[in-house]
Amino acid sequence: MENKNNSCSDCAIINCQKQDKTYPQFCPTQKLTKEDIAKIEQLYMEDNNREVSRVSAEIEAQFYCKYTRVEETIEFAKRLNMKKIGIATCVGLLEESRTFAEILKKHDFEVYSAACKIGAMKKTEITGLDKEKTLTTGNIMCNPILQAQTLNKENTDLNVVIGLCVGHDSLFYKYSQALCTTLITKDRVLAHNPAGALYQTGTYYKKLLQ
Repeated sequence: MENKNNSCSDCAIINCQKQDKTYPQFCPTQKLTKEDIAKIEQLYMEDNNREVSRVSAEIEAQFYCKYTRVEETIEFAKRLNMKKIGIATCVGLLEESRTFAEILKKHDFEVYSAACKIGAMKKTEITGLDKEKTLTTGNIMCNPILQAQTLNKENTDLNVVIGLCVGHDSLFYKYSQALCTTLITKDRVLAHNPAGALYQTGTYYKKLLQ
């Protein structure tokens, strides 16, 4: 029996991609009206949305399972004639950010980075966090809003996130004026491979489903 709250993650048909079966009753695609489709199509005509979508599809078609994420990011920026790349990095991944910046410069991009501790503001003063809760990672707060504002002032064409914490990345995306993409998603336990926990839910990470 279909639950009224079923959505895409509950679907095993994927007719939206293959177009060779029948949509389940709960499918959002099936529920779209012509007016809904027209509104979405109009959004793709705004700003550079259509161009971004076209370039993304071209890169997928040409380099699928051939290019790394780093190479795809470079190709994406080049095809959109972007000149200046911003890097929003965790201080714990500065070495990775330096390497990425060096690669970008070799490809003739201007690069400007902003680390998460920029501003050196204190968690206890800004967030009201108890001092006892700062003993493990320190009292200097991650500052994604200032990271975004810093890169905004630099007029970056594309901002690349490297290892920002859960939630901090959300605030960065919220305040970034430039288009954003993520190069590294932080997961210190799994060597920055958060999908590893999903692959291991039948064994070591079974606890996630309990």
